Amino acid sequence: MSASSLLIQNAQILLPSGEYILGDVEVQAGKIIRVGDSLSESIGETTVIDATGLTLLPGVIDPQVHFREPGLEHKEDLFTASCACVRGGVTSFLEMPNTRPLTTTQAALDDKLNRASQKCLANYGFFIGATPENLPDLLSANPTPGIKIFMGSMHGDLLVDEESALDPIFANGDRLIAVHAEDQNRIRDRRAQFAGSTDPATHSQIQDNQAALNATQLALKLSKKYGRRLHILHMSTAEEADLLRHEKPAWVTAEVTPQHLLLNINDYEKLGSLLQMNPPIRSPHDNEVLWQALRDGVIDFIATDHAPHTLEEKSQSYPNTPSGMPGVETSLALMLTQAKGGRCSVAQVANWMSTAVAKAYRIPNKGLIEPGYDADLVLVDLEHYHPVLREEVVTKCGWSPFEGWNLTGWAQVTIVGGQVAYDRGTLNTAVRGQALRFGS
Repeated sequence: MSASSLLIQNAQILLPSGEYILGDVEVQAGKIIRVGDSLSESIGETTVIDATGLTLLPGVIDPQVHFREPGLEHKEDLFTASCACVRGGVTSFLEMPNTRPLTTTQAALDDKLNRASQKCLANYGFFIGATPENLPDLLSANPTPGIKIFMGSMHGDLLVDEESALDPIFANGDRLIAVHAEDQNRIRDRRAQFAGSTDPATHSQIQDNQAALNATQLALKLSKKYGRRLHILHMSTAEEADLLRHEKPAWVTAEVTPQHLLLNINDYEKLGSLLQMNPPIRSPHDNEVLWQALRDGVIDFIATDHAPHTLEEKSQSYPNTPSGMPGVETSLALMLTQAKGGRCSVAQVANWMSTAVAKAYRIPNKGLIEPGYDADLVLVDLEHYHPVLREEVVTKCGWSPFEGWNLTGWAQVTIVGGQVAYDRGTLNTAVRGQALRFGS
């Protein structure tokens, strides 16, 4: 083995087939070289990890996060967010363009890539944001996983809510378009209808299921019109799931967040504005329909929509409270806890949180434990439970909507490009991830 070698021993390894073997994984120069039984340690400088009692999964690829840098670093920054990532088993992320300045030009994209190269413990990619006027940038920006369109829940230049402005974006180019699907006109009307309410639960009534369905129908219509790759971000309603079950072309994908699977409007009483996000939390019925759609493959994968705000910001009176919540630290443990409870399998979780994401965004050599693939890996403990505690949160905002939840499957060791970035409570802040590549 070379000086940059890593040997993981005695792990329960999830293979690409979905089966497990008890064995070892050898890593050299950031790549998985061998997977098998009892690989012998060779002479040389080798980091050996004893994974007895732990399960080895492909590292999580979180395809929708808001890490707030540049411009909003009081909430989060690329360093603190990537520390939270590796603590949660997230080895790669795709970040959204609503920073200050907006990521709507090649220069702004380059700035983020440069910042990330100096700060990020995890691998990174950044969306280019659509405006009604920046079509040339959308066609030429590189590297990027795709074009982000806010069809609603946004103001200013990033709001693209009229079909006349959306149509040319879908008509030109071939890169993936990811949409925040809410009908801004309906939101405006319902905001006026509920004016004066200070109850955070009103948020789910203003930005209701119909607002989400209207926008998803329009995005699907344009995608079919041009045969354009479309991804529906953070799908939240039963109606959208039913629509896609019957009308989803092969080139369309969709995601769901853990919070839209596990939280609902009954939780406003306890969490108040901490539960406020866009699109909003829905009903228990929506939870169940989304779960079924995920298990059936109607929904393709999971994202967190990690969007932190400070507790001071969240403590204001609705509707002056900002929408969004943190998620990268808890997403894997939340989903593995569901698997342990019988709602899905561990192999399904690994597919939804890694393999399927790499496939949809055409990220090469990610998402599987297989020779030749990048050594982005996470060792999890599926035998012990530990609660979500505020004092242990790494994200800069310092809170979680899941505080007190007793979870299993917490990341014990997170490996990024063959480097140990997190080891049983200790962050290695010298590790740096790499810019992700995206196939055509």
